[in-house]
Amino acid sequence: MADRTLDGVRLADVAAQAGVSEATVSRVLNGKQGVAAGTRQAVLTAMDQLGYERPARRRSAGLIGLIIPELDNPIFPAFAQVIDRTLTMRGYTSVLCTQSPGGATEDEFVEALTDRGVSGIVFVSGLHADTTARHDRYTRLIDAGVPVVFVNGYAPGVRAPFFSDDDAAAVELALTHLRELGHDRIGLAVGPQRFVPAQRKAERFRLLMEPVLGDEAGELVVHSLFSVEGGHSAARHLLERECTAVVCGSDLMALGAIRAARRQGLSVPGDFSVVGYDDSPLIAFTDPPLTTVQQQVSTMTTAAVRTLLDEISGVDVPTGEYLFQPDLIVRGSTGARGASAS
Repeated sequence: MADRTLDGVRLADVAAQAGVSEATVSRVLNGKQGVAAGTRQAVLTAMDQLGYERPARRRSAGLIGLIIPELDNPIFPAFAQVIDRTLTMRGYTSVLCTQSPGGATEDEFVEALTDRGVSGIVFVSGLHADTTARHDRYTRLIDAGVPVVFVNGYAPGVRAPFFSDDDAAAVELALTHLRELGHDRIGLAVGPQRFVPAQRKAERFRLLMEPVLGDEAGELVVHSLFSVEGGHSAARHLLERECTAVVCGSDLMALGAIRAARRQGLSVPGDFSVVGYDDSPLIAFTDPPLTTVQQQVSTMTTAAVRTLLDEISGVDVPTGEYLFQPDLIVRGSTGARGASAS
């Protein structure tokens, strides 16, 4: 049988130089998976030594775009880490795009990623969660054949898979816990009203609290920023309304609420109970350790990535929204109403 040659250099010679089989050399040349990094490097080095031009990696092979908000909020690095790990285990590489004030927009990131020929894109808490944003940008992307999945947020009319924590269930868990501790004047501090998660939390809060507070329940919903400063501002307003507890839309907001209470000479949880949302990394080590509603980050993002890779493989995946049930993690920032007086 005649020897196979590539650009004048026999495949067998490359294999002998690298100390591997011809089949392994072929896999490296064709960009196939299943070759250890050290082995791949040995083959590439052998090609260099024999004057063979290294194979150009296809632009679209193995690259997945990940568009995520700024990394100041520790929950977003947690999302990115799980997504990147899941992709790596499946042989893909994530291209991380983080948004920040004054930086590149989501549309600009999408253009850059599609220019690079990525195999698919994961959107986390993007414009799909903003009810005031145009969502036809996603329809055009899907029509162009780019596989996409969305995490945290929902855009009606976009035929794609969406993966979200159940915001309504999260509020119900927190309110049930606080009511069992004797609180009835409970406030809700969430992000800007245009965002789907904030809308859903506020809607369930009003539904559950109106039987207790009547029309006043709506006045105890404060839309602010998803930040320490936003939580501080919201808590000041709720303390003026004589609330004894607050449910927050993020752990950072909860930390701001604790700061606001302390600046008014109140103790947490003796005078004021605070519940966060996310269960961000290291939040268990705050003072006091934060009671919070835990997003199912690992389960949710793993499901999203697997669905995206199924799309890339040509599988016809179901569209619509998948809701994941959160857990309440009780720590030291919540206590019985009036506990400090006793």
